[in-house]
Amino acid sequence: MYMPTSHELPPHPIHDGPIPKHAQLRDILEELCETTLQPGDLLPGERVLEETYGVSRITVRRAIGDLVAAGRLRRVRGKGTFVAPNPLVSRLHLASFSDEMGAQDVHASSKILLGGRANAPEEVTQFFGTSANTTHTHLRRLRLGDDVPYSIDDGWYNSQFVPNLLENDIYNSVYAILDTRFNVPITEADQTVTAVSADADMAELLDVAEGDPLLHIVRQSRSGDKPVEWCSSVYRPDRYHLNTRVSRAMEM
Repeated sequence: MYMPTSHELPPHPIHDGPIPKHAQLRDILEELCETTLQPGDLLPGERVLEETYGVSRITVRRAIGDLVAAGRLRRVRGKGTFVAPNPLVSRLHLASFSDEMGAQDVHASSKILLGGRANAPEEVTQFFGTSANTTHTHLRRLRLGDDVPYSIDDGWYNSQFVPNLLENDIYNSVYAILDTRFNVPITEADQTVTAVSADADMAELLDVAEGDPLLHIVRQSRSGDKPVEWCSSVYRPDRYHLNTRVSRAMEM
């Protein structure tokens, strides 16, 4: 973990003028994040910033607060302020978490929280078209990018088409396993996006405060006409952005 000294900070003077001092300092700190610091590096302390740029503690805290709100910095109680990980940008196409991370030069990994066969909830069996007493694979994973938490995936996999998923390397892309091992590549999915509040378990796993807002996505995935996956995921909104293009339907 790297933290620049006062001598390594960008030597931009801050003056009275039409641009507020906190905005000038915010731009300096943003430049520091883009040119010198890497995700996970520690920002210099408030006192160092005060003395280096000749501004008040209030100005420093407001500049840092703006960058925390924008997702560029993150505060860790008792440790300091760090450069935040780059957010994963999803364009709502059918790609695995591993593929989306790889496309943005972020190393994807997983921590297995739960794996086994069980009776699925009613909404899952309805999608799979199976009886309530049919067991399916239940896989819950903490998804990491460059070793920091991005999301929790709580997935169910249809035992009719994926009979022994857990015997494979589920630490990496499950979609690749579905394709190469079981010949059921995901070809289409329905997604519902909502907001939820982090409960105690989510907060601990994702390193957020209990009650913080999270992005909740439920995905029902098929391979052709075969219902293969039902997955409920929660994402840190500062580390996962949804990006889509919409167009106006033309009247005939």
